[in-house]
Amino acid sequence: MRRLTTTLAALTALGLALGLTACEDDKPTSRGKENAARNSAYDNLVARQPAHTLTYSPTRDTKNFWIDTWGKTPNKLSYVYIQNANGSFGYFVLKGLPVTYCVSLLPPEQKASIDLGNAGTGDTFIQGPSMDGTYSSNTNCNSYYGKDATTGAYIEFSVGQNQSYFLYDQPLDLPQYKNAQPLGPSRIQDVKH
Repeated sequence: MRRLTTTLAALTALGLALGLTACEDDKPTSRGKENAARNSAYDNLVARQPAHTLTYSPTRDTKNFWIDTWGKTPNKLSYVYIQNANGSFGYFVLKGLPVTYCVSLLPPEQKASIDLGNAGTGDTFIQGPSMDGTYSSNTNCNSYYGKDATTGAYIEFSVGQNQSYFLYDQPLDLPQYKNAQPLGPSRIQDVKH
């Protein structure tokens, strides 16, 4: 009988402890309260101001124009005009579009299993290596490269720091570009048909 009483007392204590723990876990955390407030505010705003729908998308139309311009002709020429801080222009003539170092042929992340200690293992996403076997952190987004139109030479340039570029699919006869000097081997007159 004594053993049964001791066992019942232990089970009762365990039940109370689990019940108290469960009650403590039911209390919302500060983060949980703020998340609930944010979701409630969003739900109220959506109810009062639902998103409108489009009957026409100018963004999709422009994206399709980009696809039609650049995605249908291999080696289409691009004309890259560079303006420096003094307002002077130079230009490159490239085969295809200039590409930023932020662009990759592979996804920048890959799924990996990690050790979660006592919880076992889990999956996360980690940075994947580039095609050249190195890792980058998308820090060279203002550096561009491309292929010169007549020689095939590698061309690289950067923008920012008071230098801007303007890209066209044809040479333009605009006043600001009248005195633009070639910055690479190809000249506009070399590729005009």
